[in-house]
Amino acid sequence: MTAMTKPQPTFKLEAVHPDPSQAHKMPYAPAIRIVGACDLLFLSGATSSPLYHNHPHQDHEHVHPHSIEEQTRNAMNAIKSILDDVGATWRDVVKVTKYLTDFRDADAMHKTMHAYFGDWLPASTTVCINQLSSPGARVELDMIVALPKSAAK
Repeated sequence: MTAMTKPQPTFKLEAVHPDPSQAHKMPYAPAIRIVGACDLLFLSGATSSPLYHNHPHQDHEHVHPHSIEEQTRNAMNAIKSILDDVGATWRDVVKVTKYLTDFRDADAMHKTMHAYFGDWLPASTTVCINQLSSPGARVELDMIVALPKSAAK
């Protein structure tokens, strides 16, 4: 295998739809079945803050745009950097947990995420919470990714 060759999948991901005729109504799959051998990658929550930032937090590193679309893009781009690092794609994501401070932002968040996932709809949970890790943060995303055994670093 060369450095430019993506490892061949040792597993298959299947969306589970008890009633496939209703699948078009949902921005996610009710479940994802992993068939075969794989490694799992658990991504920590990403907000619109930089992926790497100081702890304890320093306010100047956590100035968030007001737009839920821009906050979602920032979080998705941070996650993409992790996916790229391990040789994964959005189609390898099997579960997304979305934390919102205002559930009215859900549709705009889903529309923004669609630009990354395309027609792939991983299993998903959305939770509305009072506050995130820094003032002004409105969305946090964490994900579970299925990787071919040979893709692990």
